Amino acid sequence: MEILPSLLGYTSSQSCKLKKSLYGLKQSSRQWYEKLSNLLLICGYSHAHADHSLFIMPHNSEFTALIVYVDDIVLTGNSLAEIERIKHILHINFHIKDLGKLKYFLGIEVAHYDKGISLCQRKYCLDLLKDSCMLGCKPSSTPMDSSLRLHNDSSGFLDDPLSYRRLVGILVYLTSARPDIAFATQQLSQFMSKPTKAHHATAIRVLQYLKGCPGKGLFFPRTCSPHLLGFSDADWATCIDSRRSITGYCFFIGNSLVSWKTKKQTTVSRSSSEAEYRALASATCELQ
Repeated sequence: MEILPSLLGYTSSQSCKLKKSLYGLKQSSRQWYEKLSNLLLICGYSHAHADHSLFIMPHNSEFTALIVYVDDIVLTGNSLAEIERIKHILHINFHIKDLGKLKYFLGIEVAHYDKGISLCQRKYCLDLLKDSCMLGCKPSSTPMDSSLRLHNDSSGFLDDPLSYRRLVGILVYLTSARPDIAFATQQLSQFMSKPTKAHHATAIRVLQYLKGCPGKGLFFPRTCSPHLLGFSDADWATCIDSRRSITGYCFFIGNSLVSWKTKKQTTVSRSSSEAEYRALASATCELQ
C-alpha cells in the first residue's frame, strides 16, 4: 500500500492507493478459503468427510459446526462458550459482522419456535411463481400425475429450451427443503437436452402444486429420539427409454428428515428384486 497526497476532492491529508486487491483476482476465492480453513484447523476444527465446506469440532458431549459459503458463515452447536470463542477469533482475523440468530440463508428461511426449528423456501418459491407468471394459476393437489411416464418424444419440441432448463434448475435447488417435489424434479431433469411440450406441461403442473403450498418445508423438533431410521424403495423399469429402475430413499433422525434422494439406477435390473437390492445398497452407502 502506498501513501499519496490528497486527491479527487478528499479533505483528509492523506489517502491510500491499493496496489493489489483480493477482489477480482482468479485465485481470490481459493486464497480466502485457504486462509479461513487454515485458521479453523489451527483452532481445533476438522473437515467433515461429506462436505469440505463444513467444519466440525466434537469435544466430549459438546459439538460445534461451522459451514462456509463464499464469505457467509453459519455457526451452530450446543456449547455457547465455544461459539463465542470462535466468533472472537474470526472477528480478530477477518472483522466479521455478527447478524445474530439465523433467519435467512441462501434462499432458505429459518423460523425458531419453542418446540423446534422450521425450514422453508417460501420467498424463493413465490419469486419463482412470479417470474413464471404463475401467481394467479389454479393450484394442484399433487406435483405430478402418478400414472404419467415421461420419455423422449420426437414431436412438439420447445421453441425456447433455455426457459425449461432454467425452470428445472430452480426446481432442483428448491428440493433443498421440499422433498415432496424431488421425484417430479428428477423426472424433469432427464430431458434437459431436448425438452418437449409434454415435459414443459409437467413442469407447469409442479408450479401449480407449489402455488397451493409455497410455505411447506421441514420441521426439526428440539426434543426427539437420536435413533437413525431409513426407508428405501425402487420402482422397477420405470424409464420407458432405458428400462432402468429408480431408487428412492429417505433417512430420519428421530422425527427429523435429514436426507432424501431419488435417482435412476446406473444399470438395468432384470427383476424387481434386483432393483430393490440395488436401492438398498445405495441407501446403505448413505446410511454409512
